[in-house]
Amino acid sequence: MQTMRAPAAQGAATRVASRRVFRPVASTKVSTAVTTDVSKRTVPTALEEGEMPLNTYSNKAPFKAKIRSVETITGPKATGETCHIIIETEGKIPFWEGQSYGVIPPGTKINSKGKEVPHGTRLYSIASSRYGDDFDGKTASLCVRRAVYVDPETGKEDPAKKGICSNYLCDATPGTEIVMTGPTGKVLLLPADANAPLICVATGTGIAPFRSFWRRCFMENVPSYKFTGLFWLFMGVANSDAKLYDEELQALAKAYPSQFRLDYALSREQKNRKGGKMYIQDKVEEYSDEIFDLLDNGAHMYFCGLKGMMPGIQEMLERVAKSKGLNYEEWVEGLKHRNQWHVEVY
Repeated sequence: MQTMRAPAAQGAATRVASRRVFRPVASTKVSTAVTTDVSKRTVPTALEEGEMPLNTYSNKAPFKAKIRSVETITGPKATGETCHIIIETEGKIPFWEGQSYGVIPPGTKINSKGKEVPHGTRLYSIASSRYGDDFDGKTASLCVRRAVYVDPETGKEDPAKKGICSNYLCDATPGTEIVMTGPTGKVLLLPADANAPLICVATGTGIAPFRSFWRRCFMENVPSYKFTGLFWLFMGVANSDAKLYDEELQALAKAYPSQFRLDYALSREQKNRKGGKMYIQDKVEEYSDEIFDLLDNGAHMYFCGLKGMMPGIQEMLERVAKSKGLNYEEWVEGLKHRNQWHVEVY
């Protein structure tokens, strides 16, 4: 099992990768992390008005919210514990799908100059649409993987090196107050064209912004936004127990067979065409001809997850582009110029 150390925040907000110890978490509320009811809900249309919110709250003037529930959504054989966390915002820190919140964990640290300072802000992609899991605009959700560090020599956890913010959030109980900033982010926004195909490539908690997408596209009755395109999700995790929101995704695939497609890359359970482990780039490559055609016809392609996902994906796309007689750099630059290429990795 791979070991990771959560990086410490230095100044600017940071995103955190992690490894887990499985621990079920109790909640005072019936689970809303996963639903098989994908019927369209009525939502408060006032949240469709106005400009995109951006940096409404800052480190110097943050927003204080409360945790409603924390729920482990990975199974016992997953390679990391991931929690779905619902935050009560009362609609006072609005956001758009694809944006992130900052969370400032309590306590202080000693900086490089030997001075005691507050902990830095950690960024987390928001895992609900602007209407939240209750579709009333009063909550927002995060998808957080617990960051722990296991010494490769002793095989034991080192509590001194565990991720401060992820453990704080995953250990939170209902009613816990959290300090937030944001929202931030313009990279992973949905296109204005509701007919444009969406090709979403995620690893691990990188699925968070795409959950906000699919709930807006399929589970909400928004008069001014009617999604009519194709939503294609590629999800890379280690094994079946590490799947996130799978029941919800399967329900969508059943309800919208012509509009919603789902493909998993399970590196410890599946083999690629060459007999090796099935990584996210291998699964995407299986459909490369179709994907290139979709991109040629206006599709938007999104990538979110650990930054280590991108080299393999880029290498694969460059190889495919070359086989089609395309210059890869020019091809990608064209997609970026037309705002069809969206990457947010951490």
